[in-house]
Amino acid sequence: MALPLVYHQNYSQVLLPERHPFPMTKFALLRDVLLGDGVARAEQLHSPEPADDALLALAHTPDYVQRFTAGELDAAAVRRQGFPWSPALVTRSRTAVGGTRRTAELALEHGLACHLAGGTHHAHADFGSGYCLLNDLAVTAAWAVESGTARRVLIVDCDVHQGDGTARIFEHDDRVFTLSVHAASNFPARKAISDMDVALPRGTGDVDYLCALHQALTTVLAEQAFDLVLYDAGADVHADDRLGHFELSDTGMAQRDRLVISTCLQRDLPVACVIGGGYDRDVPRLARRHSILHREATACFKNYLSAA
Repeated sequence: MALPLVYHQNYSQVLLPERHPFPMTKFALLRDVLLGDGVARAEQLHSPEPADDALLALAHTPDYVQRFTAGELDAAAVRRQGFPWSPALVTRSRTAVGGTRRTAELALEHGLACHLAGGTHHAHADFGSGYCLLNDLAVTAAWAVESGTARRVLIVDCDVHQGDGTARIFEHDDRVFTLSVHAASNFPARKAISDMDVALPRGTGDVDYLCALHQALTTVLAEQAFDLVLYDAGADVHADDRLGHFELSDTGMAQRDRLVISTCLQRDLPVACVIGGGYDRDVPRLARRHSILHREATACFKNYLSAA
């Protein structure tokens, strides 16, 4: 049994203006890195279906979904989301949400699964923000609890930016616990209140970051019970990221991913992983940085199977 991976070719098929800061090609390049390096085989890749309106309505208002889908957002809303609207953007966004839901289904079946996209945690119930149009983490968590697939879901958000949209969507729902480990002085300027926020100072490096994450994760898992973990493994914590204020190395990122995944698997908690943010003009280098998650997940999955 190989680690299940979820990917769709339309993740990178959105044309953006030249020099747009979002590296849309990174998803296809990530797939190429994983296949080219032998980390994964083509038969491990599962292709998801786009999220329909009913699924999106679990975390988003029908009015927002309709206006986004039809291209009826006003100029201010389009600026806030960060992308020019296009039909391809709608298809890509819906498919990525379906991809994270599929990743969760595979994780519940096999113990662990990884998406080659996802982590759009700045999308709120009724608006998009910060390159996040539809909140795949929130929709997937809501699907899990509303369908009875899981009684409680833990979202471990290790993107360098706080998962403000996710936190606000679940602020009155104790079936979903939001843990955000992020930079205190970074986007969004106005933070939400997660169930647990770990706000770290600019320049935080491997040792301090890993200590803070370990303490937060073990505290949450010791005090509460969950049936599913959604893990946002943002690569923007890296020292070379353009939009991050942390100083993590490749080794620190690998240790972070291993810490989260292995800690959960040791407790028989299924883990669905998404790649989160990552911003680098050298997109091939960024894709390889994102692949750290899938390399560590592959090793953890082998250990999990051998111990079963």
